[in-house]
Amino acid sequence: MNHAARVAARPTLEHLPLPLLAMPMGTGGVGLAWRQAHHWLGAPEPIGEALLAFTTLLWIGLVALQLLRLVRYPEAVAAELRHPVRVAFGAAPTVGLMIVSAALYPHAPALGAAVWVVAVAAHLILATMLLRRVVAGRGEPAMLAPPLLIPLVGNILAPALGARMGFVDASWMMFGVGLILWLAMLPLLLHRLLAGPPLPEALRPTLVILLAPPAVAALAVEALTGRADAVVLSFAGVALLIAAVMVSLAAEFARVPFGLPWWGVTFPTAAFAVMLMALGAPGWIAWPALLATTALTGWVAWGTVGMARAGVFFRPEH
Repeated sequence: MNHAARVAARPTLEHLPLPLLAMPMGTGGVGLAWRQAHHWLGAPEPIGEALLAFTTLLWIGLVALQLLRLVRYPEAVAAELRHPVRVAFGAAPTVGLMIVSAALYPHAPALGAAVWVVAVAAHLILATMLLRRVVAGRGEPAMLAPPLLIPLVGNILAPALGARMGFVDASWMMFGVGLILWLAMLPLLLHRLLAGPPLPEALRPTLVILLAPPAVAALAVEALTGRADAVVLSFAGVALLIAAVMVSLAAEFARVPFGLPWWGVTFPTAAFAVMLMALGAPGWIAWPALLATTALTGWVAWGTVGMARAGVFFRPEH
């Protein structure tokens, strides 16, 4: 191997993939699920709090690495942000930061609330930039993939967390933004799935992201109104239907080779488990949902650690 080839093969931060930023969404979602399980099922409190503390450190580490990458290799980051699918993961840090704010709030209310404000403001800026790209006609059909729900419909998560911090008016506004964008995006995604082009095999597990909006919407309305009314149950019904569809596709998903898109399974399943517990599901339903999302997230995390140890994230993709 000549010198140029050795330099090209050398591990470098230049190739650190943007989708890694979705990891705190998954681990944090499971942490919030275990926190909810402590209140509803009597699960040990330290499990959820430890997962949320780990998520906070993970978020700091991953964002720091990507910022360092941005400084050293701005062209590489810009190339990923031009990618029709990977651009969606540019908003994953703001969603993760919302979860960090919820992790902090019980222990440091002022800090948690301040972090929520920063996360929501940043998320709105990123969503606006992506929506501007689409409205200006610079989008492309390949963007119509489930990860696109992260920047556009991620706004629904803000009220599910912020309403309990006292941001009621702002939470209602965020809910409106997220709901309208979800209702606009869902038919487009379903049209692609019906008429093509088909999703690449590696992205098939990200179909589970379709479960997140109705589950989080149910949590948001319950947080905003303080009761599980007809609107909450309507969103919960949609979530239950989508969950049933995803379970029926489990065998197909299992044939997809492991990769970073599998992180798309983690947060939605955690949000679904939280929704079940928040709406008073009995233990024989809530426990399996909680343990399933925990096991899935653990498996995805273990596979990701294996890829990191092999140096996959620091070499060019093939």
